[in-house]
Amino acid sequence: MNEYFITGGNGMIGSLILNKCLDNPKVKNVTSIVRKSTTLTHSKLKEIVHTNFLDFYEIEENFRNQDVCFYCLGVYTGQVPRDEFAKITIDFTRAFAEILRKNSDALTFCFLSGQGADRVEKSKIMFAKDNGVAENILFKLNFSKTHVFRPGYIYPVTSRKEPNFSYALMRFFYKPIISSLLPFMAITSEQLANAMVKVGLTRGNQEVYENNSIRKI
Repeated sequence: MNEYFITGGNGMIGSLILNKCLDNPKVKNVTSIVRKSTTLTHSKLKEIVHTNFLDFYEIEENFRNQDVCFYCLGVYTGQVPRDEFAKITIDFTRAFAEILRKNSDALTFCFLSGQGADRVEKSKIMFAKDNGVAENILFKLNFSKTHVFRPGYIYPVTSRKEPNFSYALMRFFYKPIISSLLPFMAITSEQLANAMVKVGLTRGNQEVYENNSIRKI
């Protein structure tokens, strides 16, 4: 496996995965599709700035003969209106995955979902229902391998501006309480990125990795 595809390279997990792939000698080339340039340069990296994540026709040639995809594009609950959340979580995922499936037959798709994702699609919690819908779309496309990662709270190893007050509280309590007493509810950003890259490179044996499973990879 030499050709790697990444979305969400500007985000917390996507950026970690991107750099780990660039540093890995087993990875030959990395194509990163972003809505805003990362300004990162590397001999392995091809960064494509693309703003319409519902239509990839203009850049379709870049979707051909890829080996592994890390899909890390998403948005935090409360950051955007309900309709926009569904568009980003479901519609963007569908449009991207369909054109990738069309152009890359033997691909391993690694999808960053979230704890509680509901593939029955009946949850009253927006995040759970929409991620469940997105997961179902991916499994129905029947990639060579599909791996879904469902972390709980993701503790940022590097400092950042938290998206809302609840995340700030979670960050404050992570080390003294959550990591020791409630490890099944949380994971560090480094643990998650390392696990996703390892599964992508080695073709893991599970379709769905819950938080505890991810911590053990």
